[in-house]
Amino acid sequence: MSHSHGKGVLGDINPLGRELRQVIPDTYAAFAGLHKAAMGEGTLATKTKELIALAIAVVEQCDGCIAAHARGAAKAGATKEEVAEAIGVTFLMAGGPATVYGPRAYSAFCEFAED
Repeated sequence: MSHSHGKGVLGDINPLGRELRQVIPDTYAAFAGLHKAAMGEGTLATKTKELIALAIAVVEQCDGCIAAHARGAAKAGATKEEVAEAIGVTFLMAGGPATVYGPRAYSAFCEFAED
């Protein structure tokens, strides 16, 4: 059985988000502004911020967030080793559930890193 924790998740979620964005465009625009401000280069590199966001997504058990930040980490140039190490920290902080969502995050990252 093959699972897609990256592209497949985003493929399912993105059309739903586009539909809701038509109803509340100002809310989505505000969130996009927050995302740009939080994730842009600063004292911390975008890659570091994406690794942090990916780790938080694992702890929050959010498949859509995992997919989005796995893609972001890949685009920002993160390596498989960096992602694995960030996921390892989630095991410390979140215990057993992170051992379920962490592999999903690693699989999602690998999907995007292959592109």
